[in-house]
Amino acid sequence: MFTGLIQAVGRLESREVRGGDQRLRFAFGSLPAHDIELGESIAVSGCCLTVVAYDARGFDADVSNESLALTTLGSLPPGAAVNLERSLLPTTRLGGHLVSGHVDGLGTVDKVWDDGRSQRWRFGAPRAVLRYVAAKGSIAVDGVSLTVNAVDEAGFEVNLVPHTVAHTAFGETAVGAAVNLEVDTIARYVERLLATREESA
Repeated sequence: MFTGLIQAVGRLESREVRGGDQRLRFAFGSLPAHDIELGESIAVSGCCLTVVAYDARGFDADVSNESLALTTLGSLPPGAAVNLERSLLPTTRLGGHLVSGHVDGLGTVDKVWDDGRSQRWRFGAPRAVLRYVAAKGSIAVDGVSLTVNAVDEAGFEVNLVPHTVAHTAFGETAVGAAVNLEVDTIARYVERLLATREESA
C-alpha cells in the first residue's frame, strides 16, 4: 500500500524484452533507497512494481504484458520522468489516501490553466473510472493523491499547488499526455457491498 505522496521523481533508463514481457530499469532520483530490499514494492507513476535488482543508482522491475498494455508503462520513452513512492510502513503518516498501486484505467490531460498560484488540471477519463469519482473525494493520478474539485460525464478537475508541480512528474507532463488513474479503494468496496445487498434482497 502507498499514500499517494510522491517521494521523488525518477527516470526510465531502459527497457529490455525478456521472454515476451519486459524488464524496466528506473533511476532513483532523490528517492531514499539506502535500505532498499529485493522483493519490495515501489509505486512507479501509480503502478506497483516489485524490485528484482538494484544498485546505488536505480532498480529493475519485471513488468507483465497486462501492465504494459493497461498503463502508461508500455509507452514511456527512455528518459521519461516517473513519480516514485516506496510502500508505506505501519509508522508512516497517511497524508494522502490509501493507494494500492493497481491502475483502474488510463486518462488524458485535457487542459491546464493557472488558478491563483496553483494550477487547475482537467483530466479526461473513461466512464468505467468516472463512476467511482466524486467531488471532494480522492483519486490517484500517476500515483499522486489528489482531491477532486469537479467531475462530470467526461472527466474531472483537480488543483495542483506549486509544491506538487515542482516535486512530481507533473512538472514535465504536457496536455494530451496519458496518465494512470486509480480510484479510491473505499468507493470500489462500497459498490461491491451494495451489489451484494441487492442480490440477496
